[in-house]
Amino acid sequence: MSVLSALTDAMSSGAVEVVDLTTPLQESTPILELPAPFANTSRFRLEELSRYDDRGPAWYWNDIHTGEHTGTHLDAPNHWVTGRNGPDVSQVPMRTLVAPAVVIDRTAEVEKDPDFLLEVADLESWQSEHGPLPDGGWLLYRTGWEARGGTQEEFMNADDAGPHTPGVSTECARWIAQESPLTGFGVETVGTDAGAAGGFDPPFSCHHFLMGANRWGLTSLRNLGRVPTTGAVLVVCPLPIVGGSGSPARVLALVER
Repeated sequence: MSVLSALTDAMSSGAVEVVDLTTPLQESTPILELPAPFANTSRFRLEELSRYDDRGPAWYWNDIHTGEHTGTHLDAPNHWVTGRNGPDVSQVPMRTLVAPAVVIDRTAEVEKDPDFLLEVADLESWQSEHGPLPDGGWLLYRTGWEARGGTQEEFMNADDAGPHTPGVSTECARWIAQESPLTGFGVETVGTDAGAAGGFDPPFSCHHFLMGANRWGLTSLRNLGRVPTTGAVLVVCPLPIVGGSGSPARVLALVER
């Protein structure tokens, strides 16, 4: 039996489960909101063209209005100034779109402190227990933040001091980008950076280091609790937008049961 036949048979039997990690796109899907004077992305919106009526009697279809960085989406290196000469989202390597994935879970810590930051020591401890991070693979950061995805206010968790959402420290961001074998980093929050990262040095360190090292980011993931710590295969499906800095994406995990 061929490898692909074995895979499809395993999916049919349930030996391999396909887990959807994607946030559904609708007008209420939380988005990043930047303070003035910065420009902001669009919320997702459908514009009906016809629905079995005089505009089109036998068909229903819509235009869609959205930003590249709305909902579950892929960040390309050219999204950030440090990666301005890097690839756009249409140039993402196939080996990045289908790659091994591992999960680090800090849900308990984030429940106590929404500003929790992942440190290099956390990743070193993880590797001591589970083995090396996958070469050319993805690190998915589970924080439990998907539970807040029902409203913009809960998801951003902001007060007068700004948003309070988990992320990674500056040194951890640099380590992932420059010393780890990873191709990308995925999170449950609205962006790969912590809510407080605008005050880091450099600001928005995760974007700064990952994009500058031609690494890729994934945001607004769900169902990471259904993905094992090791052994999953991630399938990322962005739109190949020529010149684009990112794209909404369907993200799936293949999980052996």
